[in-house]
Amino acid sequence: MDIQGKHITVVGLAKSGQAAARLAHRCGACVRVTDCASADRIDEAFRGWLVSEKILSEFQGHTEGMIDGSDVLVVSPGVPLDAMPVQWAREKRISVVGELEFASYFCPCPVVAVTGSNGKTTVTTLIGRVMEEAGRKVFVGGNIGNPLSGHVLELTPEHVAVLEVSSFQLETIQKFRPHVAVFLNFSQNHLDRHADMDDYFRQKTRIFENQGADDLAVLNAQDEALWTLASRLASRVVWFNTPEQAQQTGMRNPNFFAVDAVAQALDISVDYTQKVFETFQGIEHRLEIVRDVNGVVFINDSKSTTTEASRWALIQIDRPMVWICGGRDKNLDFSVLRELVPMKVKKIIAIGEAALKIERVFSDIVPVQCFSVFQAAIEAALADAQAGDVVVLSPMCASFDMFDNFEHRGREFKRIVENF
Repeated sequence: MDIQGKHITVVGLAKSGQAAARLAHRCGACVRVTDCASADRIDEAFRGWLVSEKILSEFQGHTEGMIDGSDVLVVSPGVPLDAMPVQWAREKRISVVGELEFASYFCPCPVVAVTGSNGKTTVTTLIGRVMEEAGRKVFVGGNIGNPLSGHVLELTPEHVAVLEVSSFQLETIQKFRPHVAVFLNFSQNHLDRHADMDDYFRQKTRIFENQGADDLAVLNAQDEALWTLASRLASRVVWFNTPEQAQQTGMRNPNFFAVDAVAQALDISVDYTQKVFETFQGIEHRLEIVRDVNGVVFINDSKSTTTEASRWALIQIDRPMVWICGGRDKNLDFSVLRELVPMKVKKIIAIGEAALKIERVFSDIVPVQCFSVFQAAIEAALADAQAGDVVVLSPMCASFDMFDNFEHRGREFKRIVENF
């Protein structure tokens, strides 16, 4: 795509917005950037780049003048589509695209895209490692924290881009077409942004929107929401998590099933997938063992920001548990875990904005104590735990009430625990 001399305005300056701004500038566009946060909340190195390259910038709010004259408005995933810059752009008939869509215009190689309500980062990471093991050139990024915009100009036709893709990114696609699109599962998430579950599902299914007969849709056979979807797709459907797959591989983890299905579809030997599975130690912030404190094991599961992700964590742990959960509520129904919690949890430590809601949902079945200070919550969990117990941070919620992101929350948890 030739954007030389075009006027590109980037809205939202977290990782994706920063990468999009740099990409547009490298490609010769006239770039402007705007963010509702104060300048001191923006990465210092990026602010230095804005100054050195004389990029027109505004912070602490958006003005319509920054949108005027734009050829394209590029929005970061965290910017909702009812934000004023988006409304102004649409009134002025300015094209609005997300960072993923924008980056895809410059992508010279096939894309494997992974979406779903849970497990995206694990599956994306594993697919990338399997491809590396098989000797393929691969880029792993997207919603995993490594925006495509930051690396797309270094990719070649010989690469494969393996991307974690969120519903927020899919809201703004137009031409984005992955050769392989994986839909892992579907359950409640992001209901603070999407109108309802139907709207959330529609946004997720857009991952298949531009696929054709030569492309692959990889779907979870155990997820009823995906059964009717399959008949509507133009791409060839490959099912994973089938009884036959379990019998053939001896595996039980649906994430591994998905990776195995993608590898087979891309003619990668099972020897490579098995080697990766055998050596995989998990990802940071997902059931990550931090340390043992006098017989109490602390586990960082900060990446679990939905009820189903926390359900998976609770099921995997077979020792008495003090469960730290809470944060910014995404309008999820926590009561779906009421049956499981008494079987797994001896006490709940509820934190952040969702603490009182968690207390209302669970306090009649297990003891619940609420905290507004993170360190105090962790110290209380240790005081309540006995040797042989587990203290697990598995929040079910977003982190933005107290932290920059789930990584920040997980790192703080680990820092506090390491200092006990």
